[in-house]
Amino acid sequence: MTDILWKIVDRNRPMLEERKRLIAPSDLARRAEQAPAARPYREALTRPELSVIAEIKRASPTKGLLRPDLDVSSLARSFEANGAQCLSVITEEYFFLGSLDHLREARQAVKLPLLRKDFLFDPYQVYQARSAGADAVLLIVAILELSLLRDMIALAQALGMASQVEVHDEHEVERALRAGAGIIGINNRDLRSFTVDLGTTERLMPRVPPGIVVVSESGMRSGADVRRLLAAGVHAVHIGETFMVAPDPGQALRQLIDETARVTAS
Repeated sequence: MTDILWKIVDRNRPMLEERKRLIAPSDLARRAEQAPAARPYREALTRPELSVIAEIKRASPTKGLLRPDLDVSSLARSFEANGAQCLSVITEEYFFLGSLDHLREARQAVKLPLLRKDFLFDPYQVYQARSAGADAVLLIVAILELSLLRDMIALAQALGMASQVEVHDEHEVERALRAGAGIIGINNRDLRSFTVDLGTTERLMPRVPPGIVVVSESGMRSGADVRRLLAAGVHAVHIGETFMVAPDPGQALRQLIDETARVTAS
């Protein structure tokens, strides 16, 4: 596991234990099981047209505050109006200044499927996600043993949710497939150095068998970047920082979709 991932996980372990003291696991499981039905996340990623997962986040550990005036509901509605097929909501509190309340706000604001993006390492967090309105969870191979990854994928499925299983190299692709991943997110950002290389998706795509949905994550800044990844065979793209630093994130999304479609059609 990389240093930054260790720091994030270690910082969140005591916070999670405090949550368990406030809401017992059995009570949280009951809330999750009684939550309104999950929205179809996987289906939203497998359209003939481009599918964009637009991310909502206030900050990052490397760039600091990205959106100090973050209005989750307004931003979610703008992304929905401008063509997003799904929303990713960062809920990590310490490094990204996220919150499960952001997930709840987005759920109330839009009808799109929602991904809980966080550094999940305990089944309790899957129950948290479902009870707060998530339709899918991000599971990072680098921080989960194979047996735990398999269990968390199965739990999400039992709760009606999808799992987007994040990988960065060939070994992690193999582990994701062994765990039963149906959606693989290829992270173009190396979490050891935070450098970004879209070639990561191109290199790993041949390792993914047919029938698995592939999402390319991080580093896309233009329609040309998106077209490059579509040519590699991905089903969807997952974009955060590019939108968050734009004066109008919804308009930035619309411009990217229009640019991609215009050139592709020609």
